[in-house]
Amino acid sequence: MSSLWGSNIKISIFGESHGKGIGVLIDGLSSGILLDLDFIKKEMKRRAPGNNPLSTPRKEGDKFEILSGYFNGYTTGTPLCAMIYNTNLHSKDYDEIKSKMRPGHADYTGYIKYNGFNDYRGGGHFSGRLTAPLVFAGAIAKQILQKKHIFIGSHIKSIGNIQDISFDPVNINEKLLKELIQKDFPVIEELKEINMKELILKTKEEMDSIGGIVETAIVNVPIGLGSPFFDSIESKLAHLLFSIPAVKGVEFGAGFDIANMKGSQANDEYYIEEDEIKTYTNHNGGILGGISSGMPILFRTAFKPTPSIEKAQKTIDIKKMENIDMKVIGRHDPCIVPRAVPVVEAVTALALLDAIIEKDGITWMM
Repeated sequence: MSSLWGSNIKISIFGESHGKGIGVLIDGLSSGILLDLDFIKKEMKRRAPGNNPLSTPRKEGDKFEILSGYFNGYTTGTPLCAMIYNTNLHSKDYDEIKSKMRPGHADYTGYIKYNGFNDYRGGGHFSGRLTAPLVFAGAIAKQILQKKHIFIGSHIKSIGNIQDISFDPVNINEKLLKELIQKDFPVIEELKEINMKELILKTKEEMDSIGGIVETAIVNVPIGLGSPFFDSIESKLAHLLFSIPAVKGVEFGAGFDIANMKGSQANDEYYIEEDEIKTYTNHNGGILGGISSGMPILFRTAFKPTPSIEKAQKTIDIKKMENIDMKVIGRHDPCIVPRAVPVVEAVTALALLDAIIEKDGITWMM
C-alpha cells in the first residue's frame, strides 16, 4: 500500500479512524515559511465533526501537534510531521459488525485486499476521518498561495435536488470567496441554505442520507501552470479530489454540458483589456491543453450519500458466508457535503502548489 502523493510537494497520511491518532508527513516545503497556526486551526474547525445537528455527533477537536519540521514559528525545510490524536471513540459499536460487509463501504474490498487484517473500526484507514490531515496540509499550502494573492473558495452547489446558484465563471472575485470561507454552511443564495438544511434533517429523520455537489473556484492563478497529458492541471486536481472518500465525479468548466455544445459555443473567445488577455466565456474552466490560462479555474465535485444509514439493507456475513439484513448503528453524518468543503479546498491548494513549484521552483514559497 502507498499513501504518498506529489512530485514536488510530497504528502503521506497515516492512521486509522479508531486508532491512537492520524497524521500527515509533508516533504518539500522550503525553510523560512511563517506558519499562522490560528489559520490552520480555523481550517481544521471547518471540517471537524460534532459541531451541529447536520453532522455526526462524534465530537473531535482535531487539535494537532507538530512533531517535526517547525521551529520558532517557521518551517525548517526538513519534513514536517503533524499528529492529530483520536479522543472520542466508540469502537465497541463495530464489534458486532466486523464480519458484516456494510453496503457502500470499503469493508468488502478492504477485507479482500488486506486478507482480513484491516482495521474495520469506523472504516479504519478508509475513513473520512483521514481527511483531517489533508486539511492540515492544505491549510499550509493555502497560506503560501495567499501570499501570492491566489485564493480558493467553494460553495455547496447542491444537496439532493436543491440547487444553489453557480459561480459566474468569468467574474469571480476574492471578496466572494473570502465571504464563503467564513460561513459555516457556504452557499451564495441564503434561502438555499434553509432549504438544504431542512432536507438534510428530514433525510436524517428518515434514517437515510443524501449527497451533493461542491463548486470550487481559484482566482489569480498564474498563466502557464501544468503540462500536457499526465501532469495537466486537471490530472493533478482530479488525482487528489478522487482521493477524498465519497467523491464520485469531478467536472471542469462547463463539464459534461460541453458535450452538448458546438465548437462555436464551447470555444472561449479571446479579447484584450488594459493589456490583459481574457476570454468572454470560461467553458474550459481556466485550463487549456492541461495548462492554466489565467482565467478562474472552476470545477465541481460530486459526493455520494453517506453509506452508513440505519435503514435495513441486504448484505452478507463474510465469515459465515450467508445473506443477512443489517442496520448500521452508530454516529454518522446524514450528509458529508458541508464538512467536505474545506477538504476540497485543501487538496486543491496542494495540487496547485505542486504545479507552481514545478514551474517556478521551491524558492517561490519563500
